[in-house]
Amino acid sequence: MKRLANPLSRWLTLMIVLLGCFPLVSAQNGSPLQDQTPGTNTQPSSVVPQPLGDHSEQKTISPADSSAPKIGPGDELEITIYGVSDLTTHARVSSDGNISMPLIGDVSVAGLTSSEAERSIAAGLRRNNILKDPQVSVYVKEYTNSGVSVVGQVAKPGFYSTLGPHRLLDILQVAGGLTEKAANEASIAHRGGGHPITVELPKNPGEMAENNVELLPGDTVVVPSAGIVYVLGEVSKPGGYILNSNGGTTVLQVLGAAGGPTHLAALGRTKMIRRTQNGLQERAVPLKNLLHAKATDIPLQPDDILYIPGSRLKSAVSAGELISLAGTAALYRIT
Repeated sequence: MKRLANPLSRWLTLMIVLLGCFPLVSAQNGSPLQDQTPGTNTQPSSVVPQPLGDHSEQKTISPADSSAPKIGPGDELEITIYGVSDLTTHARVSSDGNISMPLIGDVSVAGLTSSEAERSIAAGLRRNNILKDPQVSVYVKEYTNSGVSVVGQVAKPGFYSTLGPHRLLDILQVAGGLTEKAANEASIAHRGGGHPITVELPKNPGEMAENNVELLPGDTVVVPSAGIVYVLGEVSKPGGYILNSNGGTTVLQVLGAAGGPTHLAALGRTKMIRRTQNGLQERAVPLKNLLHAKATDIPLQPDDILYIPGSRLKSAVSAGELISLAGTAALYRIT
């Protein structure tokens, strides 16, 4: 019996030690009856956790959100709630910008990115005490306006389908490039409203690289017509001259761009044709005095026609004939 007592005493001692350590472990890890769900982050007792509702109302926007496509009416969404298949749904955004979600009702998503819509839906699930920590995924299956409209002075105006951000030059190139009458600027209106922005389109590659802004689905690019003045008659290079963005073109400036008058020019009979609300208006231009700095230079407006007749021209040219000539004149840019 003495030989059995020692092993038995050692066994009882070991059990007492183990039972004594169990409350210590339980105290360190929390209540032994508390369920620990997978994926739940445990926090030290000294840290007071913030209510989930507070986090749901905070709208933290990452830098990527500013360039991500925005959800709009008519877009088709696929919404997945991980681990809760009954809440997974397909929805199309209504005309008022809402989608209908099971158990939480309408959720406004118009104007949000996918990640922002995920946070909004998760906030609704928490707010209605449906899930404590919902994991939401929003995938936009179809953007109804997933393209960019290009209008104005481009070779092929139209709607060009594209998903995600694209650069201005990419879209202009797809649209066939600018026409010869295009201004050296473009106006960009973003989907959802707001003030359009104007972007210069300089010829210098370095400057153009700086102005090659990103476009988003739903944007509209407008390339306006440039102001054109026409110099016809006895000049070295008659034609239409596209004004630069600086404006302020005068008779002497456009005459210099046209190479100046020829030796056959009748300077004293130079005239300007201008369109007004009351019709065409003719005005004599004292070109000889302008060339000798004896008169103040005359500013020109878009669509003005400067006509310098030849000294051998006996018959007068009407304003209508000059307009017809201007319509077929070659175009040049004033740089």
